[in-house]
Amino acid sequence: MLTYTLGGIGLFLIGMVLMTDGLKIAAGDALKRTLERFTGGPLSAVAAGAGVTALVQSSSATTLMTIGFVSAGLLAFPQALGVILGANIGTTSTGWLVSLFGLKMSVLPAALPLVGIGALLRILTRGKLSAFGLAIAGFGLIFVGISTLQMGMSELAGRFALANLPMGGLGGRILLLLAGLVMTVVMQSSSAAVATTLAALGTGTINLAQAATLVVGQNIGTTVTAGLAAVGAAAPARRTALAHVLFNVFAGAIGFALIPLFIVAMQHLVDDPAGADGAVSLAAFHTTMNVLAVALVLPHVRRFSRLVERLLPDTGPQLTRHLDESVTRLAPVAIEAAHRTLREVLGGVAGVVLTPPSATSGADGQAKREALAAVRRFLARVRAEAESDETHARHVSVLHSVDHLEQLVAADSAFDARRTATTDPALEGLRTDLQRIVSLALAWADEPAGIPGEESRLLATELTRAVAVNRERILLAAASGKLDPDMALGQLDALRWIESVAHHLHRALHHLGGSNAALVETNY
Repeated sequence: MLTYTLGGIGLFLIGMVLMTDGLKIAAGDALKRTLERFTGGPLSAVAAGAGVTALVQSSSATTLMTIGFVSAGLLAFPQALGVILGANIGTTSTGWLVSLFGLKMSVLPAALPLVGIGALLRILTRGKLSAFGLAIAGFGLIFVGISTLQMGMSELAGRFALANLPMGGLGGRILLLLAGLVMTVVMQSSSAAVATTLAALGTGTINLAQAATLVVGQNIGTTVTAGLAAVGAAAPARRTALAHVLFNVFAGAIGFALIPLFIVAMQHLVDDPAGADGAVSLAAFHTTMNVLAVALVLPHVRRFSRLVERLLPDTGPQLTRHLDESVTRLAPVAIEAAHRTLREVLGGVAGVVLTPPSATSGADGQAKREALAAVRRFLARVRAEAESDETHARHVSVLHSVDHLEQLVAADSAFDARRTATTDPALEGLRTDLQRIVSLALAWADEPAGIPGEESRLLATELTRAVAVNRERILLAAASGKLDPDMALGQLDALRWIESVAHHLHRALHHLGGSNAALVETNY
């Protein structure tokens, strides 16, 4: 009994892990693009969350991915709420899969060849086909695990009549709910916990009321993974995890209240409520509970998001709010988080570069230096070996951008040269030329559109020529005695500052906004 039960759960879990990992690798950035593309409104966000979860058969994977996207700034918090709501609907697809195919028919003869075919594809092929083989093998193992689990549950039903235990009353139902929650925490998969419950119901080990209560607890227990992932994370990640917990508790309360009505309905509609038909009914109950909760919350998703934001205000540094450690495992998302942080630093530097130094300039520059240092540390933890060529090129471009932005922050802190460059009437023409590059940087940092690298290059080249003309003018004026030597040296220092700022603004724009193909060929 224990051998088959534990082995069945283990095979199911391994199958889920292999299938989820294989599909995520095979899909590549497609899952990321799907969530980005179809999360414009609440309904589309719910659909995207449900679809992605049904595909990878893991609400935890979708939730963790969503937490990463929110942290990186790819999704707004209300959009993430829609994805989380959809993930709770999508995760119920496992129950339908198990009840309709795993319990109603003998799928073991078909499942074992799938494991073999998938394993061969994984070993003999490369790239996405190899990952797809891993997913096929995992899919087959899920049904091998269900078949094995049924054997264990049949033995258990023959030895212990759990369905006849006195578990009525509120206290007994709460104990069962907590047992379902613990099952999910121990297995680290609500899908595995629900599959175990369906197998127990299908073999008559437990009755329908007990199974429904366990499923409610398992639906709440699935939030533990997201909660653990958000510990110590940035505010957006913690908000997403809290919203996930609050929604699942709300859905669980609805399900818990509906159980008596559900049992009465099933007694009239289903011939065998403690067998395979009961398992299908339980899958329907699981789906109904989550769909009903989504229908009640979705019209008020904005208010819900504001409530969560009030419960967890963002008190951390604004410049580094996207640098969440949890996303370093997803290279494209992590690089996008770093990119957005650098874009904000660029906007901050460009916004003050043509203003004379003030009393707050030192603290402002220190905040930018700390943000850039945080980006460097963050990128050092990104798993580079898993990057595609496109992602690798973007990774390189972001590192180049850090270097140029550090030079810009250093230029901001060169107070004497900056003061002369921004106030000396003789340099008014150069300030006008530099303002054109600054305006381009500010506009792009605020709303990135197009590729600004070529435009900034032309502006920087034009300014370099103007600097050369002004340098010659200053030297001639100093040599003829028309300009004080100390004033001439100050102006020459200001010229170098203007030229340096223009160059690094242009290079930062080139690397942050340029095409990936060009970025890999550029080495400065």
